[in-house]
Amino acid sequence: MRKGAISRDGVFKAVAEYDALGREGFLSKYGYKPATGYLLVHEEQTYDSKAIAGVAHNFDQGRVLRPEELSGGRSHAARWLARLGFVIRSSRSPDWTRDEIILACDLAMANGWKRLEFDDPRVVELSALLQTMPIHPQELRNELFRNPNGVARKTVDITCQHPDYRGKPTNGNMLDAEVMNDFLARPAEMAEVAQRIRHGLTAGAFQDLPPEAEEEDEFSAPEGRLLLGRHRSRERNKGLRKKKIDTVQRQGHQLACEACGFDFERVYGERGRGYIECHHVVPLHEAGEGRTKLSDLALICANCHRMIHRRAPWPSPGDLRASIEQKHADDKRAAAALTRPRRAADEQMPNP
Repeated sequence: MRKGAISRDGVFKAVAEYDALGREGFLSKYGYKPATGYLLVHEEQTYDSKAIAGVAHNFDQGRVLRPEELSGGRSHAARWLARLGFVIRSSRSPDWTRDEIILACDLAMANGWKRLEFDDPRVVELSALLQTMPIHPQELRNELFRNPNGVARKTVDITCQHPDYRGKPTNGNMLDAEVMNDFLARPAEMAEVAQRIRHGLTAGAFQDLPPEAEEEDEFSAPEGRLLLGRHRSRERNKGLRKKKIDTVQRQGHQLACEACGFDFERVYGERGRGYIECHHVVPLHEAGEGRTKLSDLALICANCHRMIHRRAPWPSPGDLRASIEQKHADDKRAAAALTRPRRAADEQMPNP
């Protein structure tokens, strides 16, 4: 059945009925279960956002939405309410990101891969730092968001994944083990990554980073999302890109991808003239915040750029070029094998 728009007035009427019936009575009347994701906050009271939106629909459109007709997440009921100007709060803390786990792993490594307690000053300090991290939107943060207890618990989840741990493991996640294994394999590099993230957070360097599009979620970086964002902001510096292109053209070189050789002008004509993307070859955790040199930039096509950033570890344009050349060589050998004339001996069939 058709779903229509809800209004602030409809939401206020649903809230009033919720107050009159009480939570249990309201949810029971309309067949809704308690919210597990998002809550509507109104006059210091919390309400089940999905149920409120579904009942508000009755006041605006003449029928209550059944629970199965909408989800309570950010893509549906919570989004409806947020667009009407209501405050939406998550009822649970969001999952830990790679950036956050890097900082927790760095602390666990400094503690000899032993768990830390909630009242450890280092845990308290990390808790405060994580709360400044501009990754999770405010509506996903509840009153327990990254508090010292949660941070201490994460160090337990991480240290339980260590090869020397002999106790019963906790219910951590795969990302805990992945990041910890990066620290075990490359301790100095990962410690430097953690230091760069810490410095960026305390200096406020990440606050103005543009949010990545949803499709970028498939990409990863050894240093996490925040430093990846800083890396991309350098690559998108129009002035540096123009200087790099002008330098290459003045030297009489072709504006072609350094990995696959793709030339935009050759394929697209006038529309492609002078166009190519820039890739910052040196990862930010190695380059730091110093001035970018033109030699740090490589000219590559959009496809190769995405392949480089697709997952860690990032290949250099030269590495990707070698991979492409190897693929072409393998394809030629396979094609030659298929077209090679078969020897007489190969044609003979064994007698039954």
